[in-house]
Amino acid sequence: MSKKIEAGKPGQLFEDFLREQGTYEDTTERAIKRVIAYQLAQAMKKQGISKVAMAERLKTSRSQLDRLLDPENGNVTLGTLARAAEVVGLSIRLELV
Repeated sequence: MSKKIEAGKPGQLFEDFLREQGTYEDTTERAIKRVIAYQLAQAMKKQGISKVAMAERLKTSRSQLDRLLDPENGNVTLGTLARAAEVVGLSIRLELV
């Protein structure tokens, strides 16, 4: 049984690969949203904040909170994310590199 290895560029960064594929921006945005949603959910869990209580603190509906915590939903504003972070004692830090 022979194993055929695809030739690539030694030392190529994964970011470079994604750029070559034309998916870097989309992949990065999705990854960031997943991390933020996970961190918010973990903070809520650690502090014993239910979804109902979190929605009340944000002055929003439970369904809106579900969209915020959905890692696949990228249609959340920065303001909403910042408010949610503040409710659980965190803050959002943005950095241009």
